[in-house]
Amino acid sequence: MAQKIIVIDEGTTSTRTLLFSAKGKVLAASQRELTQHYPARGLVEHDADEIWKATLATTKDMVKKAGGAAKIAGIGITNQRETIIFWDRKTGKPLAPAIVWQDRRTADICDALRADGHEDMVQSKSGLILDPYFSGSKIGWALKHWPELRKAGDRLAVGTVESYLIYRLTGGLHVTDATNAARTQLMDIRTSKNGQGGWDTDLCDLFGVPPSILPEIVGCTENIGVTDSKLFGAPIPICGMAGDQQAATIGQACLKKGQSKATFGTGAFILTATEGQQIRSKNRLLSTILVQDGDTRHYAMEGSVFAAGSLIKWLRDGLGLLANAAESEALARSVPDNGGVYLVPALSGLGAPHWRPTAQGAISGLSFSTSKAHVARAALESMAYQMRDLKDAFAADGMKWKELRIDGGMAANDWMAQDLADILNLTVERPDMIESTALGAAMLAATGARLYLNLASAVDAMHGGGSRFTANITPQIRKTRLAGWQSALAKILDDAASSG
Repeated sequence: MAQKIIVIDEGTTSTRTLLFSAKGKVLAASQRELTQHYPARGLVEHDADEIWKATLATTKDMVKKAGGAAKIAGIGITNQRETIIFWDRKTGKPLAPAIVWQDRRTADICDALRADGHEDMVQSKSGLILDPYFSGSKIGWALKHWPELRKAGDRLAVGTVESYLIYRLTGGLHVTDATNAARTQLMDIRTSKNGQGGWDTDLCDLFGVPPSILPEIVGCTENIGVTDSKLFGAPIPICGMAGDQQAATIGQACLKKGQSKATFGTGAFILTATEGQQIRSKNRLLSTILVQDGDTRHYAMEGSVFAAGSLIKWLRDGLGLLANAAESEALARSVPDNGGVYLVPALSGLGAPHWRPTAQGAISGLSFSTSKAHVARAALESMAYQMRDLKDAFAADGMKWKELRIDGGMAANDWMAQDLADILNLTVERPDMIESTALGAAMLAATGARLYLNLASAVDAMHGGGSRFTANITPQIRKTRLAGWQSALAKILDDAASSG
C-alpha cells in the first residue's frame, strides 16, 4: 500500500512541493521562486502560468524522489488565500493576471459598500469585514474592467489558487475546498455543507459575480479526483486541501477551542480555534472555516497582518539594509534597545484589527545615532506589537490566548520568538519543523487517503515537539515599549483617516 504523501505548498513568493512519510517526516522538497508584479501603487499581481509551471516542475521532482506515482497515497494542496485566478475552461490557460491577496485596487469599492450599509450583511454571512483583501470585490472589479473575461463567455472559470491547480492537475475538475471558499466573501459560512447549496446569492449579487463561473465547494479531506495520468506517469489521488493559514493551524494541532497559532510568512496570520461555534467578532476580527472534515465543519477566529516576511524582504531588497533575512536577528541583538525607533509596517495597508487599506508605513524616532541595527530591530519588534494588538482584540471577543504556537519562515528567528513572549507576556511554542502549513496539508491528505481513521488521528500521529519561550522582561519595560508603539501607530491611523 502506498504510504507517501506529496504536498503542494503554493505561497506568495514561492512554490514548494514536499514529500512526506505517513508519520509526518519531510523526506524531500523542491522549490521555485515566484515573481510578484507591481503594475502601480497598491496593485499586486502574479502570472498564473508561472504558478502552474512551478507547481508542475516541483511536483515532478517529488514524484521522482518518491520512486514513482505508485508510491504516493495522495496529494495535499495548501495555498495563498484570497488570490484569484481567471482561466479558460477549454485550455486551462490564464485569461488575465492573477490578483494577489495583498492587492488594494478595490479599496474604494469596499468603502462605498460600507457607506451604503452592506457590511453588517457581509459579516453576518461570510464572517468577514469589507476589505479589498478578500476575493469577492477583486472578481467583480476584474469582470468590469477586463474585457477579455467578458469575451470568454461560458469558457470563463474563476477560482482561488488551489482551484486553479486542481483544474490543471486533473484536466478539468473545477472545485474549491470550504476553507478557501470561505475567504472569497461569496459564501455563507454559517450553514452546513448539505444545507448551503453552494455560493450565496446575496453576496454574489453584491459584488457582481455570477455563481456559474465559480467552482463547486467540497470538503478538506475528500478524495476529490485524480491527476491526469500524462503528468506523472499514473494517476495520483488529490485528497487534502486547505488555505495556508488553516493548514498551519491544523499542522500546529490547534483544533480545540482556544488553541492559537501565528504563522509568520509573507504576512502574519493568527487563528484561534472555536470548534463547532462560529463567533461573530465585535472587534473587527474575522470568523472563518478552519476545516471541513466530511460533513463536520470547524471554525476559527482570525487576525491578519499584511507585512511580516515581506517586511524583512523589503529591508533586504528595497532598502539594502540586510545582506540576507537571517542578518536581521544578529542586528537586533547587536543593540541594547530600539533607540527610540518604531516601524509601523503598513506597506500594503493595515490589517486586523484596524483595517485601514490606505494606511502607509512609517519609521519614526530617527536621529543621528540611529543605525541600521535599530531599524532592523524596530522591524522585528513590530511583529510583537501587532500581535499584542490582536491579543487584546481576541480577549475582548471572549477568546483569551493561553499560549501562542508560532511557525513560518520568520519563526526560526530566536530573537523574535523571545520578543513575542516578552511583549505578549505568554509562553510561545515553536515546533521543531516550523513549516506547519505543509504538515497540516499532509495531515489532511493522509486522512483523505485513509491512512488514518480521521483527522484527529492524523494530527496525533504526525505532530511533533518543539521549543518554548517565556517572558523575560519587566512590566515597566513592556509598558514603555507598548506606549511608544501606540504613539507611532496613532499617527499612521490619523493620517489614514484624514486622507481617506
